[in-house]
Amino acid sequence: MLLGCCLLLFQAEAQKMQTLTYFRNDTLKLDLDLFLPEKASNTGFPLLLFVHGGGFSGGERQQGHSICKYLSQHGYAAATISYTLYMKGRKFSCDGVLSEKIQAFRYAVNDLWLATDFFLSNSQKYNIDVSRIFISGSSAGAETVLHAAYWNRDLMQIYGLKLPENFKYAGLVSGAGAIMDLNLITKNNLIPMMLFHGNGDSTVPYATAAHHYCPTDATGWLMLFGSYSIYNHVKELNGTVSLFTFCGGGHEYSGTLFEKDQQLILGFMDDVLAGKKFGAHNIIPTGKKNEKSAAYSFCD
Repeated sequence: MLLGCCLLLFQAEAQKMQTLTYFRNDTLKLDLDLFLPEKASNTGFPLLLFVHGGGFSGGERQQGHSICKYLSQHGYAAATISYTLYMKGRKFSCDGVLSEKIQAFRYAVNDLWLATDFFLSNSQKYNIDVSRIFISGSSAGAETVLHAAYWNRDLMQIYGLKLPENFKYAGLVSGAGAIMDLNLITKNNLIPMMLFHGNGDSTVPYATAAHHYCPTDATGWLMLFGSYSIYNHVKELNGTVSLFTFCGGGHEYSGTLFEKDQQLILGFMDDVLAGKKFGAHNIIPTGKKNEKSAAYSFCD
């Protein structure tokens, strides 16, 4: 009897997640895992979309299960997506090809736009409030969400998809992310952002530097503006942004807040939906020191 009881509890727990195909054509099938709150909502659930890391060549959507489960327990719908791993079998390092690096960003961004369109088209079926869609990701996923929010969708689209012209994400959460051009972020398209990053990151720059800190003669040289540069730019625009700096931390901190201290992400989303404005820089000691982090006096 006890075994049967436990089996029923397991089945009830498992039913909270649905695996759905959000895009399919002749050559491509893309899935997502959707977590919905148990309690119904009269106004529709706010939604978080999560994009995993892995250098655009690896990783899996299950990396987002922890944050998605947590948010679904606090009134949010949350989905973690699979996307095109364009760099699989290609070099994403300094000796790679720049145009291929950019194409990797572009495919991932377009897949996130497809996932967004899936929920815009199926908002009633899953009870989603389309005015409250957040995007989030770690490492390559963070680079994806930053470009998804600020790239010109007409210019950078691949599949012929057009999201509504006036559509804007409610906010984004970026773990160790960066953007190719700060000028993409303007007063007109600015959305609330939560950024976290180790200032000793040698993969994705915390401030402004080349990807992997490649030398300027490298075939894969790509300038990136990381979390600290984005934070300062948004502050100049009088935007809503918070930055969590892991002093001395490397790229291993790219998923930290999605896996631990998840209440900080929940708090950010709650504050955004409540219309609160903020601009805090939060310094988090790690006990680590390295050459890159030594450049920032606020960690002394």
